[in-house]
Amino acid sequence: MAVPKRKVSHARKMKRRSSVWKLETPTNIVKCPNCGEDILAYRVCRACGYYKGVEVIAKSEAVEK
Repeated sequence: MAVPKRKVSHARKMKRRSSVWKLETPTNIVKCPNCGEDILAYRVCRACGYYKGVEVIAKSEAVEK
């Protein structure tokens, strides 16, 4: 079994692992047909509360900032 001869430094270890932690942007972003906001596909729009042309979540103008 291979055993390292010397301790691996924190910087060297983190350089090796740097590509593992990269985040990717979601590829399924679409425009909401009701309000035009960018949303994830097959999700309720957070801005207007519509999904496939049907109001799922009631949003009032007084609550929005």
